[in-house]
Amino acid sequence: MRKLLHAILLGLLGAGIVHIVVLLLVPEFSERDAWSRLAMASDLYRMTRLDAEAGGTPVVKSVDPLFYAAACRFDLSEGMVRVKSPGNVPFWSVSVYDRSGHNIYSFNDHSATGRVLDSIVLTPAQMIEMRKDLPEELQGAIFVEVPIDEGMFVIRAFVPDDSWKPTVSRFLDQSSCELQDF
Repeated sequence: MRKLLHAILLGLLGAGIVHIVVLLLVPEFSERDAWSRLAMASDLYRMTRLDAEAGGTPVVKSVDPLFYAAACRFDLSEGMVRVKSPGNVPFWSVSVYDRSGHNIYSFNDHSATGRVLDSIVLTPAQMIEMRKDLPEELQGAIFVEVPIDEGMFVIRAFVPDDSWKPTVSRFLDQSSCELQDF
């Protein structure tokens, strides 16, 4: 009886370990991750709305209903990327993700000069070159130095009530994600 109980406990422990390992490996083998979905919806350096408010089905499901979101994919091996958005909304936040979906960098409107979204995403080597001669037009920009080549830039904007929906939509629709040569 004792051997049977021991075998059952070992079997349950082994099954638990296998279950956890499989769950942790699912994102690595998934073909429908956020990068793939965004790649199907748009090209590199093109800001794409993620929420259903933009019409049709959302690119990424389970987006918070009080936030609208937009994202763009970039490749820093081609150069630096500048992300801008005119206008003002109650709150916005930004996250930079690597291709696997790991959050590399985050900031929000309280970090920005005048709460205006103007950011440059670049590699450490590009940052060294940029520091040598910083263009005047980038004086107020937020520099995001990341150790990756490919990634995603995601903007989320808060919609406190229905009266803000057009303003927040315009903020995201007018945002840009452009390859820069400085």
